[in-house]
Amino acid sequence: MPYDEKLDQRIRAVVNDWPNTEAKNMFGGVCHLMNGNMLGGVYKEFLILRLGPKTAAAALAENGALPFDITGRPMKGWVMMPPAVIEDNAALTAWLEKARAFVKTLPGK
Repeated sequence: MPYDEKLDQRIRAVVNDWPNTEAKNMFGGVCHLMNGNMLGGVYKEFLILRLGPKTAAAALAENGALPFDITGRPMKGWVMMPPAVIEDNAALTAWLEKARAFVKTLPGK
């Protein structure tokens, strides 16, 4: 299944204004990087986000997020957001900002 290109366009509308970001095709979708670190992107119809362990656990417990698992081993600190959770741009931007806050704590590559 191809990835949701409209969702990627919505993501780009937010992250393209952030410094040191780029997009790369990965895992059959697209991933956005900041300072060389993966931030989030699109896998099939899902928004994927690198939130770090604490924020990811909270998202899994409260917000309809799913573990980011495409290999049978969930990626720690990552979640997948179903389309219903990010229907409006404000929600999408808020989740991307949470990922940005975590990725800012990582050393650049």
